[in-house]
Amino acid sequence: MDRRSVAGAGAEVDSRHRRTGSPWVMLAVATVGFAVNFWAWALLSPLGPLFRTEGTLGRLSESDVALLVAVPVVVGSLGRIPVGALTDRYGGRLMFPLVSAATIVPILFIGFFALDSYAALLIGGFFLGIGGTTFAVGVPFVNAWFPPQRRGLAVGVFGTGMGGTAISALTTVTLYSNAGHRIPFLITAAALAAYAVVAWLVLRDAPGRASAQGSLISRLVANARLPISWQACILYAVAFGGYVAFSVYLPSYLKTAYDLSAADAANRMAGFVVIAVLMRPAGGWLSDRFGPIPVLAGCYAVVVVGAAIAATTPLLEHVGTVAFLSMAAALGGGSGATFALVAKVTDPARVGGVTGLVGAAGGLGGFVPPLIMGYVYGRTQSYGIGLTLLSITAAFTLLLTVTVVRRTANSIARTGQAISEEPA
Repeated sequence: MDRRSVAGAGAEVDSRHRRTGSPWVMLAVATVGFAVNFWAWALLSPLGPLFRTEGTLGRLSESDVALLVAVPVVVGSLGRIPVGALTDRYGGRLMFPLVSAATIVPILFIGFFALDSYAALLIGGFFLGIGGTTFAVGVPFVNAWFPPQRRGLAVGVFGTGMGGTAISALTTVTLYSNAGHRIPFLITAAALAAYAVVAWLVLRDAPGRASAQGSLISRLVANARLPISWQACILYAVAFGGYVAFSVYLPSYLKTAYDLSAADAANRMAGFVVIAVLMRPAGGWLSDRFGPIPVLAGCYAVVVVGAAIAATTPLLEHVGTVAFLSMAAALGGGSGATFALVAKVTDPARVGGVTGLVGAAGGLGGFVPPLIMGYVYGRTQSYGIGLTLLSITAAFTLLLTVTVVRRTANSIARTGQAISEEPA
């Protein structure tokens, strides 16, 4: 397909969109929904330390609290696989309000029935993971509303909704301690209910959206067999997984390695998160302009260098800060570029299914680095080995990007159509 054909197709899409709704309104509403659902998804994480010290749940160990916090994250990550496939079939207009409304149930269960029972909290946390699946709803929904040359930016902007976890971090403990234990859950449930109504009234699936056919299982298997699926899973496990790992583990690392106060370490972690979130749409925009492969390669190269420097535990106020903030920008940009690549080389009717697989890999990828860092530090009293392993992993991912992934992207560019069939 030549440039004039692509431009013509984009103009035709824009014309249809003007008649049926604004893509930017759809993007804005979807991004708000992503943020609200991620706010709900992250409710238990800030309360973990309080559950251990307050005593209302008995004597909880650190591993008990870790399990409680991990359950909704794991369920939300794995749940993206079927939810993405369902979005391909039924569309985001149905799935956004449905997932938002479904998330209200575990929130109210936790707020009214589970705060005095560890077992009940685990059950509530399991179903709270539903909120984390909205990522796999939004990417195919937004992708269908924009022409190919704008999809990287659009999906990147949608990805900033992951900042909803910051709302939970900033408000949950304060509300829980000062306004009442049920208040943060009631407020979040009300926000989800309001959003579900707005989404049902405002959201519309893009005109001409192709609904995926076949059974859920057959589509999941077919999507898993696509070359782009496993390639993007690796890319996203390193990029977004690295972001998740640092956002979880960075305060502990800074407190131990640099003897910072808990407040100072938390503030520096917040700066890391903000830069990563802001760079996500930038990564998508740069991918639209220069192609996702060069952007991904540049981002992983920065992580290789930044992690290698951080492994030496340099002075934090100078070299160390630059190294960590550079990695934040690279991990955020790489996350945005990964889904720009998915949008570029995947058949639109299968973007949701592939997104579910890739999103699950990214969420689960965030659990491995903290475990390795903690294990290695406990036996060597050094974080250098763990950061060196991150640098090596990023180097292998860089090599994969410029070889295998590049060949996949170039193959699609030559044929002029996205991958729509599983390999023989």
